[in-house]
Amino acid sequence: MTRPLVVVRPEPGATRTLTALAAVGLDARACPFFAVAPVAWAPPPPGDFDALLLTSAQALRQAGPALATLAALPVVAVGPATAAAARDAGLCVAVTGAADAAAAIAAARARGLARLLHLAGRDRIDGGEAVVAITIYAAEPVPLPPGTVRGFAEMDVLLHSARAARRLAALVDRDGADRGRIGLLALSPAIRDAAGPGWRYALAAPRPDDAALVALALQRLHD
Repeated sequence: MTRPLVVVRPEPGATRTLTALAAVGLDARACPFFAVAPVAWAPPPPGDFDALLLTSAQALRQAGPALATLAALPVVAVGPATAAAARDAGLCVAVTGAADAAAAIAAARARGLARLLHLAGRDRIDGGEAVVAITIYAAEPVPLPPGTVRGFAEMDVLLHSARAARRLAALVDRDGADRGRIGLLALSPAIRDAAGPGWRYALAAPRPDDAALVALALQRLHD
């Protein structure tokens, strides 16, 4: 029998993941750790950049009308899901990464796209000196009652970000929960590692997209 699953990503992603899990017969519930809201921003001159770097589809959902100013720039997407969201928004995708932001940036530079504008959340990884980041949204922690993660015992938590992984570890410490009774299914090895040691098991999807993470959860049914 498979272990119940907990999805902690923000909405609307949490609902999409729950729908994908239900479609393959997996039992899951949502407990979002963060809520996303746009941040006021002004687009820089598009001529200063070779491409847009998108590491999350949240950037497209939160960008607002100002995104139109940058629509002529090609997109460097961190993974297939973000690339699909960019196409749906009418943008041209030049590079789709297959691992993480660093891999996508390297692939972009190999294509001659050296000057990247990262439309980013407030909490982000530094992309290096050739990447200019501008904050267009913020994911703020959702207050969770004491004892919340003790309810995750004998469950698997799906992690879509390193920040969520770190918050899970902090909440476990706060609530005195037993890491050894909680399994982790992470979108990437970096996200898995951000949660630290001591979990019942900690597995990473082979590529950073939701379909691969759902497949990993389904695989647990047969292990």
